[in-house]
Amino acid sequence: MLDAIVSIGDTLKEIRETKGFHLQEVADKTSINYTSLSRIETGKRLPTKTQVQSLAEFYSYSENDLIRQLISDKIIYEVQNEDLGLEGFHLAEQKLKYGLNLFNDYKNQDKFQLQSRRYIGNKAKLTDWIMEIIESETEGNGTFIDIFSGTSIVAKSAMEKYKTVILNDILYSNNVTYQAFYGTLKWNSNKLVELANEYNTINSKSIRENYFSKNFGGKFYEKEVSKQIGYIRQDIEKKKKNNELNSREYAILLTSLIYTIDRLANTVGHFDAYIKKPIIKKPLNFKLIQTSDFKGAKIFQEDANELARNIKGDIAYIDPPYNSRQYSRFYHIYENLVQWKKPKLYGVALKPEPENMSKYCTVQAKDTFKDLVENLDVKYLAVSYNNTHKSKSKSSKNKITLEKITEILNNVGETKTFQTNYKIKGVKYIESLIVTKK
Repeated sequence: MLDAIVSIGDTLKEIRETKGFHLQEVADKTSINYTSLSRIETGKRLPTKTQVQSLAEFYSYSENDLIRQLISDKIIYEVQNEDLGLEGFHLAEQKLKYGLNLFNDYKNQDKFQLQSRRYIGNKAKLTDWIMEIIESETEGNGTFIDIFSGTSIVAKSAMEKYKTVILNDILYSNNVTYQAFYGTLKWNSNKLVELANEYNTINSKSIRENYFSKNFGGKFYEKEVSKQIGYIRQDIEKKKKNNELNSREYAILLTSLIYTIDRLANTVGHFDAYIKKPIIKKPLNFKLIQTSDFKGAKIFQEDANELARNIKGDIAYIDPPYNSRQYSRFYHIYENLVQWKKPKLYGVALKPEPENMSKYCTVQAKDTFKDLVENLDVKYLAVSYNNTHKSKSKSSKNKITLEKITEILNNVGETKTFQTNYKIKGVKYIESLIVTKK
């Protein structure tokens, strides 16, 4: 039973993978046996406090947060098989609820970083390479345009050099994350910390079924967790309507909810389908995001080709969807969660009616791309492209080839192509960055 509910192992594995370490490397650096580390990460045993402290130091991660998780796992271990264990836990919870805070303040608590979220085609592993080429091949530090921002990992890196960064994405769920991370409206961190503490003390057994749990519980999310997700989402909406949250606070809470539930999803990283196996129950562990101090962000939610006619800058970074998989369909649960219109859902994957469908995922991709690069008012274009067009999957086949993109860009200006190799889950890819001086 323990391996179904221990959470610190999942956390340690996520930290390690996010930082790009192999398990053997961690074992060598921390002197913790490889087998012990493997058993800890898979939930087959709990780490000792000393091991947690060593791992926290090695990962430069909050020791207090990991110790809290270790203690909570120990409590679960003690009460899970007791007849009155749950009642005893809730009694202890009530005694502690108003005497101790789960987090003291925003500054000292562990928070989600921008790159913590899973997202198809994200450039987290390639950002440094992309920006190094852009810096060496272009001039100017005024305005950087990321017209298909996605997770905004490239845009965030550009904020270190450029005075203004324009972010754009057609998805509601991506737009709200930009408002949360880069918005300039002042917000009350103490208020949101208190709400995070409140959300982490919710007893799912006392929550009624809701729109989210009725549709997605037992499929995309474990049933009790889905009730918590729906309850929290409704509470955020209620507080916004009652003017208890300003627009930035609202965006931060919604984005924090997305990041919190990302690793709890019973999927391979997107919502085109769910895994048809029993869902392991894990605690919600609601955490806030780490916001940015950058003041030069301009945020849009428009069709890229239409926006291109109304903005200008030094450089435009272009990374559109190239295959037939529509992002609005891949991430329909986040789109649903953010808009909270509670639409009627269809099919096994429980998707709403199609919305925000991209021409770049259709046979119109070539002409649409040509229109975009010709109408962007910039000095330079930097276009990302990878070789997924060689995939055996029909839906993964690119709608436009590298050769055709290069041909279009050559007609716009002087063009250079750079390439690098990388792996995702053992699969080799080739990433191309085509830089054009207009």
